[in-house]
Amino acid sequence: MKVKDIMTSDVKSCAEDTNLATAAKIMWEGDCGAVPVIDKQQKVLGMITDRDICIAAATRSRAEWEIPVGEVISKTLHACAPGDDVRAALVTMKTEKVRRLPVVGTDGRLMGIVSIHDIALHTGSRGKGTGIPPEEVLDTFTWISAPSPRRVTVPA
Repeated sequence: MKVKDIMTSDVKSCAEDTNLATAAKIMWEGDCGAVPVIDKQQKVLGMITDRDICIAAATRSRAEWEIPVGEVISKTLHACAPGDDVRAALVTMKTEKVRRLPVVGTDGRLMGIVSIHDIALHTGSRGKGTGIPPEEVLDTFTWISAPSPRRVTVPA
């Protein structure tokens, strides 16, 4: 099964100069926890998550409407293509510890988004069948959801 078969095509997005309050509103209205950040040509620059917004709001001495998304997003983009096998997307999610991947065309433009939830819904008897064992999806979700090791600074 290909990513294009299960991805969401009607994707909400924002720009680098969108402020965090507006990005949060986009997520609220779209009932999603992340949105791709795109440029004027619809090319994906990164992703902003609800967690990114919360951490930035709690650790910066500015209001959410004063902080542009571009200051918060990771510049490392993990994505997939519509023609990629769903298993390849799942491997990327596990390796990079991300729940969602923007789906980009060969020109880098946003075409959709695929999530671990999308893959789970289409795995096994409940969906069309991805050919991926449910245990593999569960293993990936568990790996993604596990806490990352924290750096601890020990005073000298």
